[in-house]
Amino acid sequence: MRVARLESETDFEGWRGHARALLCDQVSPEDVTWQVGKTQDNLFAILDAPAPSRDPDYRPKVSKQFLADAKLALCHRDQERFGLLYRLIHRMQDDPGLLSNTVDDDVIRLNALVKSVSRDRHKMRAFVRFRAVKGEPDTFVSWFEPEHRIVEENAPFFMRRFANMTWSILTPERSAHYDRKHLRFGPGAKKADAPDADALEDLWRTYYGAIFNPARLKVKAMGAEMPKKYWKNLPEAELIAPLIANARKLEAGMVEAAPTPPKRLADYAFSEPGLPPGDALAILRREAAGCALCDHACHATRTVFGEGSLDASLMVVGEQPGDHEDIAGRPFIGPTGELFDKALIEAGLARDALYITNAVKHFRFTPKGKNRIHQSPKVSHIDQCRWWLRAERRLVKPKVTLAMGATAIRALSGRSIPIDEARETGFDCFDGRAGLATIHPAAILRQSDPDEAATLYKNLIIDLRRAQKMATGKANDAGDEASSFNHTNP
Repeated sequence: MRVARLESETDFEGWRGHARALLCDQVSPEDVTWQVGKTQDNLFAILDAPAPSRDPDYRPKVSKQFLADAKLALCHRDQERFGLLYRLIHRMQDDPGLLSNTVDDDVIRLNALVKSVSRDRHKMRAFVRFRAVKGEPDTFVSWFEPEHRIVEENAPFFMRRFANMTWSILTPERSAHYDRKHLRFGPGAKKADAPDADALEDLWRTYYGAIFNPARLKVKAMGAEMPKKYWKNLPEAELIAPLIANARKLEAGMVEAAPTPPKRLADYAFSEPGLPPGDALAILRREAAGCALCDHACHATRTVFGEGSLDASLMVVGEQPGDHEDIAGRPFIGPTGELFDKALIEAGLARDALYITNAVKHFRFTPKGKNRIHQSPKVSHIDQCRWWLRAERRLVKPKVTLAMGATAIRALSGRSIPIDEARETGFDCFDGRAGLATIHPAAILRQSDPDEAATLYKNLIIDLRRAQKMATGKANDAGDEASSFNHTNP
């Protein structure tokens, strides 16, 4: 009979070392007695014959999955877990695929232990409630009563989750302590060692009550996810019974209440003739912030609405926000905005005298590592977002609109027109106002040929001047900075 002594009930490394030595010595599972701590050796251990000599060339075979399961299983309170695990690993030397045999009695027992410990570990992560320690800033203590010995296994999770806190988790058998640098373990404690309720618990109860939805209440499912044995240590537990009792009444009130009709744009932006334009624009901007018409709206940081003078005779419409615009919430900033502002200055236009916006109000992109790569909007995005562009135009009423790029032309005209054609002939916007076209500044930045970029930039300035003269009623002289435009915006 061989005696394998472990330092603690969860001494995984000790068990692993003993198991390896026992396998090398070809010791059968029934010939091993497992002990923890300084427990007296088995009486028959002193009668053992000398152990067989180890085979130096023998290497036990074990899968990573088994080691992971064994580490969890050792946290269980089953007194026979050490022998079970050694019996399994002993059998796996001749049957490497043993763990896949789901009807094997030993495998069934192992899976049951792992499932029970995993569930207990999950409940600890869900139901630990820290309380502030009076007189010790940023120091918190929690009391928890786990079903199994999971404190050491679970503590690294809390260390990562609450890295900026000094905390202790007290349990009847084992305690974990973290001081923002080191994680250490100590003996068990009593519930009285944890602090009483703090002010944060009132806020937590208020939040818990506010998110309760009586229409989705399922008492059995709630009991499975939040077993009653944990309630005594949860501050929100005192709300559960009255919330369940009043659920039907609250649900009936929700059913009887009339649904809130959705607001239409015309209802709040244009129904009051005396409404100041500035207020109307602010209302539009607030409403657009919650727009989710496009399938990519939820991925953007924010809605980027138009800005500028509501008395502007010239409106400039781009494609969609870029990465910088999406973060800042303003159109035409970042590298594209810098080039645009430079062109405005050279064309003799003041940015604050224009109204500047985009055809699409959300940034569409493809993640690539830490970067967000621009994607052109779909036709459906352009058509859906025309709702907001139409509202902006009803407020501003520009005489002329300069569309920068193919997307803006499509949004304003309702059809696809090549940029060079639209630039030469102009087009009618969907509301009957005059539209002109030019290249988008971003297309200039994408040019690898400096000479080509310089030509495109010069044409942008020409088109800005032409649009301004047309908006102010100054006829464009024949040949005034006319130039051909033979490039399309990709």
